[in-house]
Amino acid sequence: MTSCTNAPSPSPSSDSPSSAVAAEPAATFNFGTAAQPLGLDPALSSDVESQRITRQVLEGLVGVDQTTGKPTPLLATEWSESNEGRSYTFKLRDGVTFQDGTPFNADAVCTNFNRWFAFPAELRRQAPGSSFKGVFKAHSDEAALSIFKSCTAVDQGTVRIDLTQRFTAFLQALTLPAFAIASPAALAAGKADVLDQNRAGRPVSDFATAPVGTGPFSFGSWDDQSVTLLTNKAYWGDRGQIATINFLAYDHPQTRLQALLDGRIDGYDAVTVGNFDQLVKRGKQIVQRDPFSVMYVGINQDIPVLQNQKVRQAIEMAIDKETLIRRFFIDNTTKATQFVPPKISGFNKDAPELGHDPAKAKEYLKDGGYAGEELKFYYPLNVTRPYLPTPEKVYAEISRQLTAVGINVRPVPVDWADGYLQKVQSPGDHALHLLGWNGSYSDADNFVGPLFGEKNGEFGYQDPQVFSKINRARGLPEGEDRDELYHTINAQIAATVPAVPIAFPISALALSDRVVSYPASPVLNEVFTKVQLKP
Repeated sequence: MTSCTNAPSPSPSSDSPSSAVAAEPAATFNFGTAAQPLGLDPALSSDVESQRITRQVLEGLVGVDQTTGKPTPLLATEWSESNEGRSYTFKLRDGVTFQDGTPFNADAVCTNFNRWFAFPAELRRQAPGSSFKGVFKAHSDEAALSIFKSCTAVDQGTVRIDLTQRFTAFLQALTLPAFAIASPAALAAGKADVLDQNRAGRPVSDFATAPVGTGPFSFGSWDDQSVTLLTNKAYWGDRGQIATINFLAYDHPQTRLQALLDGRIDGYDAVTVGNFDQLVKRGKQIVQRDPFSVMYVGINQDIPVLQNQKVRQAIEMAIDKETLIRRFFIDNTTKATQFVPPKISGFNKDAPELGHDPAKAKEYLKDGGYAGEELKFYYPLNVTRPYLPTPEKVYAEISRQLTAVGINVRPVPVDWADGYLQKVQSPGDHALHLLGWNGSYSDADNFVGPLFGEKNGEFGYQDPQVFSKINRARGLPEGEDRDELYHTINAQIAATVPAVPIAFPISALALSDRVVSYPASPVLNEVFTKVQLKP
């Protein structure tokens, strides 16, 4: 994957609808997931399982090239940049309708952008999975701080997005599932900003239980075990071979493996080390993705004792990353010293690292004034993430390592479905926690911006100098100066230890013999029209 630059020229076929002679989709495809989605409104849910589903139902203006990671035409067929990178004009695809039959046009695009911009503070508190602020810095209640300025329907086939300042990764950011365009009629009917329902421990709206977009699959149903999608007969593009997708949730890696071996599913995500050899022995296909995520131990500086940098450094030195990687991650997973993966421009090969040093960790704890205070360590149960294959086992080993240097760890296991994400990403009593970040577009800002671009409830991290540098880097043009600034940002974050990066994990899928090819993507942009099945 490489960093994206200016708008590509659309490929000759990018504006062509699917061939009239293409066979009608007829196959049923059963896919095993590691958890239920947390909500199907992509603007408010950023977890992997929610996005896996919403990518099939809703589309954005800009897509992702499977090979290069660069922006490609989707609902916009072409675009141009003006006003020194502060305005983007998009030509929209003709003849597209939402799955409810209403037209896709410039007004619909602006309805969505204006909705995201106007999210009130209470809604953002209820839905920490919202991505708008992490990308555009602020909502309409702090408009002077926001990168987003306005959306204008030039005509029904043309839309202009104006920004308050240059944002180099703007087009890449639009490839995020969060910026998929929903039907304005469905948003209104489903009271999308009223979160009065509950799914998987998270408040959601009616719309988030039955989304409507322009994608190749329409929402079918969602119950306690599965989500079903159906081919969108009015889809403007290639509909592929699959008529029905069933996303079936299996909490445990072994149950996913067994479901594949029994023929109940055609594939599953989040292969673990424990599954890997069994799959190889049974001759099953394993498809690995390039590393595009980082797994970390979060540290909450709202906990007084963790405001001392020496205590945070002691936590880093207590953790043996090599042992964790060897025991719990797939081969070729590499150790992380920062939060930007090696393939991204801005990765700092010389980022400072304290290394594993238990004796020095004990000294730092003493120098930092740590007196045995209890540190609540949150970790998730009954879930597998691409960046965290076996959370319970990873927690047990890290806890053992921390205890060995004299840290008083109190385990706080939380079922993923009981709102784990909300608990560790909101202000609270979590001192330490296990989590990770899966990149969604190929730019360093997608990693350091959402995590460390401003103070948040997850880390309680406050470094105005780093915040300012991240904001400045976003507006620099691609090139050496921008890369060098990200090198500095990565080094500063590493030196102050607001969290401990552990690994850049390899993630993998397992597939049945029925699958000829699967569109594996480092950024998880895996649309099932591209799945090829044996006849």
